[in-house]
Amino acid sequence: MNAPAPPAPLAGVLVIDLGQIYQGPYCSLLLAMAGATVIKVEPLRGEPARLRADIDVASLPLAMLNSNKLGVTLDLKSEEGRALFLQLTDRADVVLENFAPGVMDRLGVGAAVLRERNQRLVYASASGYGTDGPYRDYLAMDLTIQAMGGIMEATGFPELPPVKAGPAVSDFLGGIHLYGAIMTALYQRERTGKGQNVEVAMLDAVYPTLCSNLGMHHATKGQALARTGNRHGGMAMAPYNVYRTQDGYAAIICVTDGHWRSLAGAMGRPDLATDPRFATHADRVKIMPEVDALVEAWTAGQTKDEVFAAARRAHLPAAPVRNLEELMHDPHLHQRGMLQNVDHPDLGPVVLPTTPLRLGDAPAPVLRPSPRLGQHNDEVFGQMLGLSAQRLAELRAARVI
Repeated sequence: MNAPAPPAPLAGVLVIDLGQIYQGPYCSLLLAMAGATVIKVEPLRGEPARLRADIDVASLPLAMLNSNKLGVTLDLKSEEGRALFLQLTDRADVVLENFAPGVMDRLGVGAAVLRERNQRLVYASASGYGTDGPYRDYLAMDLTIQAMGGIMEATGFPELPPVKAGPAVSDFLGGIHLYGAIMTALYQRERTGKGQNVEVAMLDAVYPTLCSNLGMHHATKGQALARTGNRHGGMAMAPYNVYRTQDGYAAIICVTDGHWRSLAGAMGRPDLATDPRFATHADRVKIMPEVDALVEAWTAGQTKDEVFAAARRAHLPAAPVRNLEELMHDPHLHQRGMLQNVDHPDLGPVVLPTTPLRLGDAPAPVLRPSPRLGQHNDEVFGQMLGLSAQRLAELRAARVI
């Protein structure tokens, strides 16, 4: 007989999730995927990631980031709403939010109030610039953090204006780091018995990603161009670029000089492997346009998958540049359980992510679709808090839930 599956790592951990849009919800998704009970608390009109106000449907981003959560509605601006919220947080292990600093305090349910009532609580907040410092009250979204945080200046081609990174990197870096902060605080609580406040600022989280660019800035005493297109951010490797193929593009990088010799063989140019002009990274960087032209002369005669296959045979780091449709149906991601096909009640058949975190031999979690607006009000406020059906009806009528 098969042994029963061990409980999920965060089974029994109760999370009250006030996250909205991307940053907070991605953090709480990771917690839910690890087995925590996550109660997503939304205002009566729903959080901004819902498709449109007053309709309890999901947008695809909301569906992607809110699987396996319970969903309730609550008016935190009302006295009764705050009272219900406090009853929930008295039982909780974690409260997380990504409002602007000060919002929760103005509502009367900030960290000091909650942790005075529940000393084991981990109160986690994420914002653009943090809860202190001169930028504290600046409005922040992913785009503005990319601008303030140097990402836009480092992205694009030197002769063109700066551009943002395509994905919402600031939001998701913030969410990932918030998850790490929460887990660190929960671990410390196991030792001390006490929770604490933790926070993540997106501006803090994006800075380390500029490691290569800052290395070049330091080495050239600030004289080098910030934007390097698809070349290495520190202009320290060649080839390192995206090259045209018959049906698109392929990315190729030679991390070592041995990779260059392997690439020369794959290209049918063994002479390049022994030519002293191309012997080292330092040599190739000096003639980077020539190196790129040689590589693209080879890739342009093949499809991106043919380039990829040749690179694999030569043990080279390379990949085809794939579109979103190709990525959504990637067999590797589906076999690993990172992506799952879900029949969503609002959206129909969709592809949704689980979690990048793999814990031992545990299989990837089975996804439950994101909750509709207020879907679990009766379960949470009725069963968990013990409110009667009549009281729930009164709260609905009063627009508290």
